[in-house]
Amino acid sequence: MSTETLPDLYALVAYIKSDLGEFVENLRAELHPKHAHLPAHISILPPRPLLGTEERALGCLRALCSQVVPFEVEIGDVETFVPTTPTVFLRIGHRGYRLRELHDQLNCNQLAFTEPLLYMPHVTIAKLDGMDRAHEVFEISQARWAAYTGARKARIEELTFVRGRDHTWIDLDTVRLTGVPK
Repeated sequence: MSTETLPDLYALVAYIKSDLGEFVENLRAELHPKHAHLPAHISILPPRPLLGTEERALGCLRALCSQVVPFEVEIGDVETFVPTTPTVFLRIGHRGYRLRELHDQLNCNQLAFTEPLLYMPHVTIAKLDGMDRAHEVFEISQARWAAYTGARKARIEELTFVRGRDHTWIDLDTVRLTGVPK
């Protein structure tokens, strides 16, 4: 089946627009140039089919996100999903549970989906073509991350609803987290 006949997928991401995001994007451009166009992000809802219309999904997201208080997460160590997939990433450290809670809260209605793998929030450095290359990229990424002196935190205050597949995504809309601390 060709990709032209497959329906679009949808995802919800938190872009990292900071020195940390720039670090990830530069590292990706160096180590896996064919994906250099992808902005640094944390997937809140990984790619999935949509159950209903984009408008209804956005309405649902806006309603749910109006109850969520913005928060900050710390970025942890470089890790890999090898041998499951040849992916190298930065683990979410402190307050990662908030991302898991947000995922669970938003994985409903038009965006409900039973994912094939357990949701683990992370910042992808590179999703590679083979396990050997993943090991190489992992070692280089560890060294670069150890030398990185910038902030290792990401503020989660807006989410972007995207449509596409593979490594081609279009931003559809941004939804702010506007909940008030109690």
